[in-house]
Amino acid sequence: MLMDILEKYFDIKADRSIRIGRQTRFFSNGLLYTIVSVTHVEQEVLIELYEMSEHMAKHSDKKVSRFVASKEGKYLVTHENEDYVALQNQFHGANRNLKTGRQLARFHNRGKSLQAPITNLNRVGEWKDYWAVRLDQMEKVWTGLLHEPPREEFDKMFIESFPYYMGLCENAIQYVTDTELDEQLHRFDYGTICHERFYDDLWKDEQEIRNPFDWVFDHPSRDISEWIRDRYFRSSRTLYPDMTNFLNEYQSLSSISQFAWRLIYARLLFPLHYFVCVEEYYNTNLQSGKKQLEETLAKYLRDTQDYERFLRSFYSMAGVKKKLPAVDWL
Repeated sequence: MLMDILEKYFDIKADRSIRIGRQTRFFSNGLLYTIVSVTHVEQEVLIELYEMSEHMAKHSDKKVSRFVASKEGKYLVTHENEDYVALQNQFHGANRNLKTGRQLARFHNRGKSLQAPITNLNRVGEWKDYWAVRLDQMEKVWTGLLHEPPREEFDKMFIESFPYYMGLCENAIQYVTDTELDEQLHRFDYGTICHERFYDDLWKDEQEIRNPFDWVFDHPSRDISEWIRDRYFRSSRTLYPDMTNFLNEYQSLSSISQFAWRLIYARLLFPLHYFVCVEEYYNTNLQSGKKQLEETLAKYLRDTQDYERFLRSFYSMAGVKKKLPAVDWL
């Protein structure tokens, strides 16, 4: 059906379909096309994604997905009461020597010169409020479970562990507050195009596609910290050399400010992994998914002390020369 949409509305006849990353893409005349369902995406958000995509493409990012106009000159088409957009990418040979840190710094540097106003996707300065809302929502679920005997093992683990993670979350919020009061902002701290969740494999597929639907506008520390978080939970044993390489690559193009280091630390302090696990568990009805999330939560709780050690030693591991505030109780 997606191939039919591409031909009917965009007059593009695909030679073949290929699976790259998370999506099926279509190959035509040396270019890759992706049809994205956007029925539930606000039009203002689509406009901001378009502006960011065009900005990156015009600033020489050859791997960014660009929006394609239909035969009628519109970027949004409706087919059987569903809305779609088409994205286009150049076709590249695989890059076996991708230096993710350096590529991310270059990506951030390009994004900092964006002139278009970003409102709906702007996350700059909003972390505290977002975390507080998320914490409040989870506390309500926790409070509700306190008044009934736990039905599943996951409920029991969540009831017992939530106060600890609530404390971590509150510490993260306070750490951001203190950072905003204590530190001066520098050129590095300009808002830029970032990712909702950046991780190493996001750019490791064969084409290294930069998909605007992964993006938000935020402080560059967001992507740095989420890369580190993902790498920690993927393999904490190799974290030190991997993180050192990544940060050295990044800083070969862009020095990280003190303000940014503290924001990186604050994001790592915020227990996103725990929140995601709990939220996914209570939002899924698949028993297989619930069992896997139960095992994931059990692992997080077993490894709590390891993560505390990581947070205690983060600044020294990252090679931060100036002494920055730590959280006392860790």
